[in-house]
Amino acid sequence: MRRAWEADPSAGFLRRLGKSARELGSTGGRDGCPDIWQLENGDIAVIGRDLTTTYAQRLPEDVTLAADERLVIIPGAMLSSAKKDIPDADA
Repeated sequence: MRRAWEADPSAGFLRRLGKSARELGSTGGRDGCPDIWQLENGDIAVIGRDLTTTYAQRLPEDVTLAADERLVIIPGAMLSSAKKDIPDADA
C-alpha cells in the first residue's frame, strides 16, 4: 500500500532552521549535535536522540510509528530558535 507521503532520499540539504547546537550551547563539540534542516524539496530533517524504544509503549493514543520511523528528541530551545525560519501554514 502506498503512503500519502514518502521521504525523498535524493533531496539535499538547503538551509539550517534556527541556530546551530554550538550557538545554543547544546553540544560540547565531541558528540552528536541536534539540528533542524530544510531540504531542497521543502521537507524537514531533524537530527536528535533516538528515543523510539523509550517512548514506544507510552505514545498518545492517536500516535503510531511505522517500522521505518523513529521518534527523536531535540532541545526545546533549538525548535524555538527555528520559529522565525518556519513559515505559517496555509489556511
